[in-house]
Amino acid sequence: MVRIGFAGTGLIAWAHGLGLRAMIEAGAIDAAIAVALDQSETRAQRFAAAFGAEVVSDLGRLMERCDAVWICTPTVAHRSAVDAAVDLGRAIFCEKPLATSLAGAQALVTAVATAQVPAQCGLVLRSAPVFRALRHLVASGTLGRPMAAVFRDDQYFPVQGTYASQWRADVAQAGGGCLIEHSIHDVDILRYCFGDVDKLSARTANFSGHEGIEDLATLSLSFASGLEAHLTSVWHNILSRGSTRRIELFCEEGMVWLDDGFRGPLHIQTSDDTEIRRCPSPRWVDELPLGQDEVGVAVRAYVEADRAFIEAVVDGCPPEPGLGEALVAHRLVDAAYRSAESGGLPIAGA
Repeated sequence: MVRIGFAGTGLIAWAHGLGLRAMIEAGAIDAAIAVALDQSETRAQRFAAAFGAEVVSDLGRLMERCDAVWICTPTVAHRSAVDAAVDLGRAIFCEKPLATSLAGAQALVTAVATAQVPAQCGLVLRSAPVFRALRHLVASGTLGRPMAAVFRDDQYFPVQGTYASQWRADVAQAGGGCLIEHSIHDVDILRYCFGDVDKLSARTANFSGHEGIEDLATLSLSFASGLEAHLTSVWHNILSRGSTRRIELFCEEGMVWLDDGFRGPLHIQTSDDTEIRRCPSPRWVDELPLGQDEVGVAVRAYVEADRAFIEAVVDGCPPEPGLGEALVAHRLVDAAYRSAESGGLPIAGA
């Protein structure tokens, strides 16, 4: 049985915790949520009470009492949790972004690689059924070569509402705004679906007034395949909107679009026909004891990645996506920031 620890017990920890508990109850994994730590003892106690875990007061005790740790702290605290896990050889699931800067991410990845502990990054869009389907469709070549993509990612500024993460308005803790904190997912999934990026240019803006925290980022990305993509990432104050992603992709022989970044569907249009292609989760996911409400649907977005991590740890296999994949995404984000600082000049891709 894998003893699970949580460093950080905020919203993202609850998303992982609820999914892990559902898999434990369904017998999908042999594990237990054993221990938790948070800078807020009240928050840690509430989390521990919900999952039957022990609360500890420091990282050393956390790592002593677990076999694998989910690192769900503010970004600036990831490295100290990783170091504590490495010291005792614990398996690491680290939320994105890895660090507040590219240099910090590189150092973290090097430390984990040197210690040879299993590690996975929370780039969970890779396990979303709709993006798996999109990647497969592009790879099949049935619509010809991809030509142009338009990607919009919007979310209300996450210091409020469901997220209520005040640290995301503090550049010292987050490293930046919507680009590094949220759209690191987007540059990763674009690369996952369409291949390597040759160059990019970017611009950022700050409407909210939080120093160093951009709430608008626009990127133009040129791919080795010839695809040109445009990404718009925005944090607004429309609290009636959740986290929403929309993609339109034009290929030589067809167009594809999606409005839901988890289960789609994919809308496909060719000269001959239009198709709505459903992208269901695996049956075992839908059979988990999770509700069909907004919370249950949101938690389903994490369970495949979490189960894959547990199984890789048990089987002694390298977890995927590994921290190296996350580092490539960090390099793309860093290139985007450098381009924005230069007024939008093109920068070589990762």
